[in-house]
Amino acid sequence: MAVFGAGSWGTTFAKVLADAAAASGVTRRITIWGRNPETIADINRRRNERYLGDIELPDGIVATTDPAEAMAGAGLVVFAVPAQSLRGQLAQWRGLLPSGGVVMSLMKGLEAGSDLRMSEVITEVAGVPADRIAVLSGPNLAMEIARREPTASVVACSDEGLALRIARVCTAPYFRPYTSTDVVGAEIGGIVKNVIALCVGICEGKGMGDNTKASVMTRGLAETTRLAVALGADPQTLAGLAGLGDLVATCASKLSRNHTAGTLLGQGFSVEELGSHMTQVAEGIKSAPAVRELARRVGVEMPITEAVVGVLAGHLEVNQLESLLLARELKSEGG
Repeated sequence: MAVFGAGSWGTTFAKVLADAAAASGVTRRITIWGRNPETIADINRRRNERYLGDIELPDGIVATTDPAEAMAGAGLVVFAVPAQSLRGQLAQWRGLLPSGGVVMSLMKGLEAGSDLRMSEVITEVAGVPADRIAVLSGPNLAMEIARREPTASVVACSDEGLALRIARVCTAPYFRPYTSTDVVGAEIGGIVKNVIALCVGICEGKGMGDNTKASVMTRGLAETTRLAVALGADPQTLAGLAGLGDLVATCASKLSRNHTAGTLLGQGFSVEELGSHMTQVAEGIKSAPAVRELARRVGVEMPITEAVVGVLAGHLEVNQLESLLLARELKSEGG
């Protein structure tokens, strides 16, 4: 098995795979690919201090900067790289993908420019059939999972049997995956919740109360569901782990990069200043304009997303956000 991405989530998921194997009495080699030699050397010493502090990694995990070495013989290839870098990196790696192998995406972003979900990018660039691609979504705060705090997630694949086989290999004592065939719903839930979390973080940074944040989360779920359904998703998916569950975790936790980024914006920092305060990418910042464009293309109204994009683009002051969100036409909650 290969995991491409040596950040917090890629390393944590490799740990999940190793712990799942140990719990089943199976010997399994998991290879992590990363571009930073220092991080790779650290992982080979059974740590990733930059992203996971002093958490010890289990036996069976090795790391390399060589993508060919990571891919060699891997029946499951997992991508956990920043969403906006996937296309360029995958163009270099596609010739290395094992024939007949399975690909899984841990990425929760929409590609800027094309408005494609990550599974769609994988198919377009690498030619992997859709029924050989799975996505993992749900409340996946890496640090909590790395500490073996219990969580549940969703493995979604159009091939239900393949989703179940993948779920079995990542079932650890603290990590419980459910299965779904609704890839669109799982991906859209994981993408849009980052944008909503930016808005909730802005509210946090401005010192707004829990009523405000709860209102943004609830209406954010409504607009996420509208978009997902317009793209062919099952609305029940958005009421589950890949929708509501992921949204709550991302909007409420200070471990969330998007919540943190939004809080900094609410405190008056600019988008350009965020990099000096955060060690990892907040995917919502890059995905938000693509979400807005996709919504406009399919005729779905997404006022929270529109407002967040306005703030990120500098067209809307953070202080204008409150009045804008409250100024909408009166209507039924179901609308």
